[in-house]
Amino acid sequence: MQIDLNLLPLFAAVAETGNFRAAADRLGVTRSAVSQGVQRLEAALGQALFLRTTRSVRLTEAGERFLAQVSAPLAEIASAIDALSGSAAEPRGLLRIAATSIAERFLSGPLIASFSEAYPGVTLDVTVTDLEFDIVAAGFDAGVRLGEVIERDMIAVPLTGDQRQIAVATPGYLARHGIPLHPRDLVRHRCIGWRTQPDTAPYRWEFEKDGHAFDVSVEPQITTNDMLLMLRTALAGAGITFGMEETFQPYLERGELVSILDDWLPPFAGFFLYFPSRRTVTPKLRALIDHVRRHREGSKSGKPSRPPSP
Repeated sequence: MQIDLNLLPLFAAVAETGNFRAAADRLGVTRSAVSQGVQRLEAALGQALFLRTTRSVRLTEAGERFLAQVSAPLAEIASAIDALSGSAAEPRGLLRIAATSIAERFLSGPLIASFSEAYPGVTLDVTVTDLEFDIVAAGFDAGVRLGEVIERDMIAVPLTGDQRQIAVATPGYLARHGIPLHPRDLVRHRCIGWRTQPDTAPYRWEFEKDGHAFDVSVEPQITTNDMLLMLRTALAGAGITFGMEETFQPYLERGELVSILDDWLPPFAGFFLYFPSRRTVTPKLRALIDHVRRHREGSKSGKPSRPPSP
């Protein structure tokens, strides 16, 4: 079987974007070139790789299998080219990151802003998602997640120190409804919960005391997949919510929110920037890794992170 290997990046771009126009924009070619290239690849393989409608493009079962098989080799080739061509130059190119919505330190602005200023040749594309998936197969260079959920075959660079989840509410809400003294008391309160997507159950709030870990199904009155909505609703006095302490810290310091049940909420391993151990680290990814390390050191010392002098 003779296949034009130049068609594989076209296929991968359509699979990752779910759109011929977006794939064409990413590759800098015309939409018709992408469409015709995919058709040629399907003809060579004797398999339909995409299901096309007037509104969407999605992978067939054969297409999903093919993407899983070619993604890693394509990423290795791109990394090798980037490493060779960029070894003596400034980092540049598209850097795609998948970050969990609760990674406050990464998403708050200063880290990304200072990286962008330090490396103007790098285009940073951050997808905020709480779904767990293979970042390599999905075409991402790296991800940001809590250490406990990162696969063991990944290299993980600390982004923060230990973190802690806390339960918070406004002083007004607690004055009206009372302060829970034990996690089981939460079932009698109005709670604001979180879920990753509509077809999953709300996240169970996790606690620990004297080495004994347990969780509580609070049956939230309000549920969302948006941490900002949880925060705003709690600030409006709607009930008790639960999340990363860093997210709530400014509001705790101003007295707008109060933390409760602190004795049942010990710290745990924090957030990490992670990437595949089998992939060559490109100059653009190396720049982000080094910047994350400097930013963490700067956060601990109270000084802003700075790139090395030329």
